[in-house]
Amino acid sequence: MFLFLLIAMVVVVGAVTLAVVGGGDSAALPEVAPERLVDPLPANRPVGRADVEALRLPVTVRGYRMADVDDALGRLGAELAERDARIAELESALAGAQATAVAGPDLFTEPGGGRTEPGGFTEQGEGTGR
Repeated sequence: MFLFLLIAMVVVVGAVTLAVVGGGDSAALPEVAPERLVDPLPANRPVGRADVEALRLPVTVRGYRMADVDDALGRLGAELAERDARIAELESALAGAQATAVAGPDLFTEPGGGRTEPGGFTEQGEGTGR
């Protein structure tokens, strides 16, 4: 009886091993297509916060696919550099506009040439009638 159970166990283990490894013409475990980035970052518009939060990188045996990670980081780096340049440009334009406003024409000068002091008097000391 013991010999019968030992032989039956060897046969069952052999059959399971062949089924898993893929013995014969019909493989028990078909080849799996490699995971690809399903929804990459949009190419036709700027990347937003929702795009980054929705980004899911495919996982492989040794971690993430390096090409997909490099593509995503390269795109995000380019977007950040573009935004930094645009922010610097706008800050420069704002500083120029503020400098022009501060150094611009005197707001207390009347069109006739006399300077109006607060209170309605000109530099010559005459009242303007206000």
